[in-house]
Amino acid sequence: MNADCSNNGAMAASTQNLVGLQIRRLRVGAGLSQEALAAKLQLAGWDLSRAGLSKIESGLRRVNDAELWMLAKVLACSLLDLIPARPKGLARVLRQGRG
Repeated sequence: MNADCSNNGAMAASTQNLVGLQIRRLRVGAGLSQEALAAKLQLAGWDLSRAGLSKIESGLRRVNDAELWMLAKVLACSLLDLIPARPKGLARVLRQGRG
């Protein structure tokens, strides 16, 4: 197995959220870099770094309800816009949340 396959497998196994790709799509659609969106979120009161935003967009970090609300506010969209209509990896995300 090559390194790319093992990296993709590790990333898929650690999926922590369903909203990352939607956030990325909305951010890019708004013409914002990760750095710019992180700065807007910081100004709105959420101390999130560019690296933290990258982890969310990559599905490597969980997102709580207050954080979703803040993302919707700063991206000027509804909460429903952040939720994919046909979520992929739902079972993986649910398994990661076991505690």
